[in-house]
Amino acid sequence: MASLRKPGEPAKILFLVGDYVEDYEVMVPFQALAAVGHQVHAVCPGKKPGDKVATAIHDFEGAQTYSEKRGHDFALNADFASVEAAAYDALVIPGGRAPEYLRLDEKLVRLVKEFMRADKPVAAICHGAQILAAAKVIEGRAVSAYPACRPEVELAGGRYAEIAIDAAVTDGKLVTAPAWPAHPAWIGQFLKVLGTEITL
Repeated sequence: MASLRKPGEPAKILFLVGDYVEDYEVMVPFQALAAVGHQVHAVCPGKKPGDKVATAIHDFEGAQTYSEKRGHDFALNADFASVEAAAYDALVIPGGRAPEYLRLDEKLVRLVKEFMRADKPVAAICHGAQILAAAKVIEGRAVSAYPACRPEVELAGGRYAEIAIDAAVTDGKLVTAPAWPAHPAWIGQFLKVLGTEITL
């Protein structure tokens, strides 16, 4: 069931994170969504509120793939063990290395399926597509991701959106992007899907 939240009301948004989640891809959207008034909860399998996950900073420095450096610690503010999709209006899946192992958690994959089945807004960036692919929820959908995830998107039946590194794509209520340089487009499109109105 989709959210009963009225347009313009704050949303309750769930972030799925783990150790070595990409620093910018969790910090920036978490803070931006909270700054415009949404209630944002970050959870990680096996961890509780107040626990932290280590982040990683992925950068593009001329090598064949991104470089990785240790990022900040990111504090969790909700309990994964008790979280239910029905309590939230939207879902965010940041990238980094965390999705590689988070997709092995059965409850986490079930949560993603429930959000998609209920047609709630979902935003995924970079390697977040690995979780969408594992949940088998992208068949026939346009999905952007870090280019190395293209085979997983296509094997899951998705249509890989080959877009600029600073662009994003929306397919229904699913908003995806290739990496953190796309934050303005990705967060902007997600806010639109959420029905968030910002006046200057």
